[in-house]
Amino acid sequence: MDEEYQGNVEASGKDYSVEPGESRRPFRALLYVALDGGLDILHGEKRFAGFDKDGKSLDADVHRKYIYGGHVATYMNTLMEDEPEKYQTHFSDYIKAGVEPDNLEEIYKKVHAAIRADPSPKKSEKQQPKEHKRYNLKKLTYDERKQKHIERLNALNVAAGANDDDSDEDEE
Repeated sequence: MDEEYQGNVEASGKDYSVEPGESRRPFRALLYVALDGGLDILHGEKRFAGFDKDGKSLDADVHRKYIYGGHVATYMNTLMEDEPEKYQTHFSDYIKAGVEPDNLEEIYKKVHAAIRADPSPKKSEKQQPKEHKRYNLKKLTYDERKQKHIERLNALNVAAGANDDDSDEDEE
């Protein structure tokens, strides 16, 4: 379908709808993100950042700012000025990668371009764990539960028998 529908090439923040042509209609998805991908997504403008409830209109510049991570850059600048220690811990991976608030929009544009160039999902390089961690107890079969119950009864009988011997010695 990526050949049939190009999608929105320039993310301007304006509402973008794919008009079905002579070929198939676009996918219908219940998503809130990725309107620029060329999918027919059920949405309303009032859900987007930049929508003015009083004026009932969408401010495309504010929406564009959110598409390109402008709100993150603003938060980064605020933390840098007000709480540098929190900035160092909160954005430590960004700092290691050399990401500054000023070049965040260019990074988002590169990511959008890379996705457009090859939209196929990439396999994770992270290896699967060799052994699955189990946080709850394994469910026992009927025979295992029965055997466990017998063992518990035997242990109680042995403990009760030891107590009877002790009480016999006390009486003598």
